[in-house]
Amino acid sequence: MDLTETSKRILASCLDAKPGEEVYIVTDDTRVKIARALYEGARALGCEAVMTVMKERSLNGEEPPRVVAEAMKAADIVVCPTAKSLTHTNARINAAKAGTRVATMPGITEEMFGAGAMTADYGEVEKLTAKITELLTKCRTARIEKDGCVLTLNLEGRSGVPSPGVYRLPGQCGNLPSGEAYIAPLENGVNGEMVIDGSMVGIGKLDSPLHVVIRDGKLREITGDKSEMLNILLENERNATVGELGIGTNRAAVLNGVILEDEKVYGTVHIAFGTNTSFGGTNKADCHMDGIILNPTLYFDDTLIIDKGSFAV
Repeated sequence: MDLTETSKRILASCLDAKPGEEVYIVTDDTRVKIARALYEGARALGCEAVMTVMKERSLNGEEPPRVVAEAMKAADIVVCPTAKSLTHTNARINAAKAGTRVATMPGITEEMFGAGAMTADYGEVEKLTAKITELLTKCRTARIEKDGCVLTLNLEGRSGVPSPGVYRLPGQCGNLPSGEAYIAPLENGVNGEMVIDGSMVGIGKLDSPLHVVIRDGKLREITGDKSEMLNILLENERNATVGELGIGTNRAAVLNGVILEDEKVYGTVHIAFGTNTSFGGTNKADCHMDGIILNPTLYFDDTLIIDKGSFAV
């Protein structure tokens, strides 16, 4: 697989990189090979490419160094192949406000770079993502049902956010690979219990399901194999807050234990705990940790959206 050729295709088709634009690659010590390919791809397209390597962050959502955050605001395009996610950081928020097109790639692997979600028909992904985003914005509540568990989420006054993998206009941003529509529920408006059986940040692909109990928007209990690896979620109320509801819209995505791709799997739903200030919420936590629910049934208000993993709209 030629990583540089893949990089050229991604930069041109998903980010509309043009000759003369400044493309800033932000990476850490674990993803330098991918970052180098993106750097070379940008140069091959005639862009002014710059690459920064920083120490790996300790948690998803941890801020990068100040010098990196400032440089992100100055670039035309920022691409972030990193071990931990920069998606929900103030650095990413402020770069978007400054007009930078930002693609974050938390956990990206060389294998993922040329397969799975990266190979999707992004025109198709864009259409479905827009449709689900509009429905998210219009509804007041969401309800997830799975294996006898029910979780209700108050979405009133919040807007859906598209992450279609196509970021061609100033200030547009999201993951690559991508394909999801998501929203920040009201921080005190999530109640019930749910099974997380696909993958979970902090653990990876799950061999057996986790069971979560949520009251007034806060995680009160999490049980199951390896649940002790998620103790950070119970350290304080901010980390325990349900920060996100997301819906996967990428037919090419496969569940592989890397949340970047897992949360894009077509017909899945994910909930995340922690920070949501980057997409309309008010909770700034120490982390942002997603859990994937396979084959869910999902309602917006009383309209069936997904029936056991199959879209009904």
